[in-house]
Amino acid sequence: MSETILVTGSTGFIGARVLMRLVEEGERVKVFLRQESKPGALPDGVEVVRGSFSDMESLRQAVRDVDRIVHLAGVTKALDEKGYDRGNVMPVRNLLEAARKHNPELKRFLFVSSLTVAGPASEGIQGVKESDPPRPVSAYGRSKLRAETLCMESSDLIPVTIVRPPAVYGPGDRDVLQVFQMLAKGVLVSAGIAAKQRFSMIYVDDLVKGIMAAARSEKAVGRIYYITSSCSWSWDEVIAAARPVLGFTKLFRISLPAPLVFFVGTVIGAIGSLQGKSALINRDKVNELLQDYWVCSPEQAQRDLGFTAETTLAEGVQKTIFWYQREGWL
Repeated sequence: MSETILVTGSTGFIGARVLMRLVEEGERVKVFLRQESKPGALPDGVEVVRGSFSDMESLRQAVRDVDRIVHLAGVTKALDEKGYDRGNVMPVRNLLEAARKHNPELKRFLFVSSLTVAGPASEGIQGVKESDPPRPVSAYGRSKLRAETLCMESSDLIPVTIVRPPAVYGPGDRDVLQVFQMLAKGVLVSAGIAAKQRFSMIYVDDLVKGIMAAARSEKAVGRIYYITSSCSWSWDEVIAAARPVLGFTKLFRISLPAPLVFFVGTVIGAIGSLQGKSALINRDKVNELLQDYWVCSPEQAQRDLGFTAETTLAEGVQKTIFWYQREGWL
């Protein structure tokens, strides 16, 4: 029997894939869009509720008569902590309040958080686990942690589940695109000690599968999960996966030292602040870039949800690059 599922952030990279999967599964889908958002080509039958996360009446309409909520909406860039709170904390607070008041029978509130809540791991193989205390190193990570706290504080009244993805890549993503654009030119510029760095990654379709497994599992109520690949990757492994598709033979690698990256981040961030715009890079983001091990463990999701990422790095990179080339992005 199909359910009605509310998706926020459905116009984003991950949200659009969640939406398509639910429609393909035959679920009834409702999306919550800001007034200024362009819905794009929504599948037939998707119900649209427009409003803002500060408007409780529009949130009432959004949460009413839905079985599950998948909350993906948020911001990855902001001028300061207050900006991150407006984009990442306030929406969770108000959405939870609306659910408490207007949908007491809600089966699940699934919050898509971030590995940045945990902070970097102390080593690059096992990675952080859900039981490890959070140590965010950026304003973004701290805002996601505050949102997680709100979810857990509501867990006596609302069945909540939190997932923390690592770096996500796949067709439509614009962040990892920048790496492939550099590689296509035979150059890779990285921050910190690139030879040492390792990171968890997940292909977007695998993440969507994990998100929905967590949203539907009774065992997942009140739990946090890292939805990630089965192992971490080095820059050399990413380069090796991309080389056969992009066809570069020689690669000029530049590892920018930490003091230089901090200087550049400080200057660009200051310029952005003077202009009232959130910069692509600032001193806060540099704290994330310079970490050696953005690695998390897949064990709990494997144990509780039976989840394993199916897409290998080589397969995912190939699919992603082919899509970029077909769309003229690369």
